[in-house]
Amino acid sequence: MPDSRPAFSALPALRGGLLAALAFLAVPAHAEEPASTARWVSDSLTTYVRSGPTDGHRIVGNLKSGQKVTLLNTQGNYSQVRGENGDQVWILSNDLQAVPGQNERLPQLDAEVAQLSEKLKTIDDSWKTRVQGMQETLDSRKALVDELQTRNSALSEQLEQSQSNLRDTQARLGDENKQVMMRYMVYGGSIAGAGLLVGLILPALTRGRKRNDRWF
Repeated sequence: MPDSRPAFSALPALRGGLLAALAFLAVPAHAEEPASTARWVSDSLTTYVRSGPTDGHRIVGNLKSGQKVTLLNTQGNYSQVRGENGDQVWILSNDLQAVPGQNERLPQLDAEVAQLSEKLKTIDDSWKTRVQGMQETLDSRKALVDELQTRNSALSEQLEQSQSNLRDTQARLGDENKQVMMRYMVYGGSIAGAGLLVGLILPALTRGRKRNDRWF
């Protein structure tokens, strides 16, 4: 009997392929059957199942996308599976996938996304706090640097003023030293002149007295 499965649009198939790729990030554990026999009907279709492992066997029902089954046997292009109601049927092997369907995965993926979002928010808040602390430290150090620069400028001005005062004082001392030297020179010259004058006058007076003594 020919296969009478309905055709499906490309959009659900593309969505199913993307979800199947995401499933590798989070495949839930199932303890009721070994992982090697657990299967799920592909997300991209609702498929018919047959009574035997060929296209010639009659269609006995259908399985919805994402429905979980247990793999029992494989023959040719078909796999024998047992559904949740216990029926054993045959389905094309290509219509099975080894990861859960989107209906089962999406809640877990949503929970994981929410958990990751919360972690990211915590990391973001932590970084904001650290950045704020570093900014406050930077502002404090900048204020300290500005204060030190202000003090340095004030000390530089005081040093320049002190050096200017020192130069003025040295200049006044030089002038005073010159005046003192001039006074010493004038004083010494006066004494020398007076001594010379005395030396010239005394001999003359002495000779005059001697002449007067002869007359008497």
